[in-house]
Amino acid sequence: MADITNLVEELSKLTVLEAADLVKQLEAKWGVSAAAPVAAAAAAPAAGAAAPAAAAKDTFDVIIASVPADKKISVIKAVREVKAGLGLAEAKALVEGAPKTLLEGANKADTDAAKKKLEDAGAKVEIK
Repeated sequence: MADITNLVEELSKLTVLEAADLVKQLEAKWGVSAAAPVAAAAAAPAAGAAAPAAAAKDTFDVIIASVPADKKISVIKAVREVKAGLGLAEAKALVEGAPKTLLEGANKADTDAAKKKLEDAGAKVEIK
């Protein structure tokens, strides 16, 4: 145990450049890489976590990306149909302030219906 303690003390005295050189020499001598296991271990959980999240997405945001000037009135009407209870002033502000989020956390059916209504009225819509 005393040998390990002494080794730790000696290694602690190394500069950063000396420690990096030591790592390179040990990798060459032992035929290993210090970086490979860490990168592989970090990449595996990230890839595994991303796949279920993408597959399990069941809520969406409907965003009005842009509205042509000549279609504003029809898009305002469509916005009021999609989002019940929205007043004329709020709908107008939302359309004129595009890009704006109209629906947050909507299910797939509501998202598709809103997108169709808005696009039929002339708006460019994004789903996230």
